[in-house]
Amino acid sequence: MLSLEVAVRQIEFARSYTWTLLEDLDDDEWFVRPVPDQSHIAWQVGHITMAQYALTLLRIRGKEPEDQEFITNSFFKFFKKGSAAQPSDTGPSLSDIRSTFQAVYDRAMMEMPNYSLDLLDESLPAPYFATPTKLGSMLFASHHELLHAGQIGLIRRLLGKPPVR
Repeated sequence: MLSLEVAVRQIEFARSYTWTLLEDLDDDEWFVRPVPDQSHIAWQVGHITMAQYALTLLRIRGKEPEDQEFITNSFFKFFKKGSAAQPSDTGPSLSDIRSTFQAVYDRAMMEMPNYSLDLLDESLPAPYFATPTKLGSMLFASHHELLHAGQIGLIRRLLGKPPVR
C-alpha cells in the first residue's frame, strides 16, 4: 500500500535531482531557448513550482490566505498548465522564480508530514494520478517534477552543458 512517507520521500528525491540540473547554471542561461519557440529552464522551474503547490497543498487542503506569502496568484497563472515560456522581461524575475521554487517546496515539506491518512484517502476529481485520492495527487507531484527535470536536462545539453547523470 502506498503511504505518506513514500510520497514525501519521492518528492524529496525529485527535488534533489532537479537541483543537480540547476546548480551549475549561469543566470543568463535560465531564459535561453536553444530551440526557437520552445521552452527554457526558467519556465520549467516555474511550472514545477506551480504544480507542486497545486498537487501537494492546494488539492489536499485547499487554498489558504497565507499561501500568497509564498506563491502569488500571478505566479500561479503565469506557469499554469497550458502556459508557454515567455521572454525574461514579461513575467516573474529569475530571483522570484528561484525563491518561489524553494518557498513552495519548504511549505509542502512542512505541511505534508502532518496530513492524516483519512485526509489523504479522500477522493479527488480528475485529473488524477495512480489513484483518485489526495495521496495520488502527492505521488504525482514527484513524477511531474521528474518529467520536467528531463526537459531541463535536454535544454542543458542543448546549451552545451555536460550531462549530470
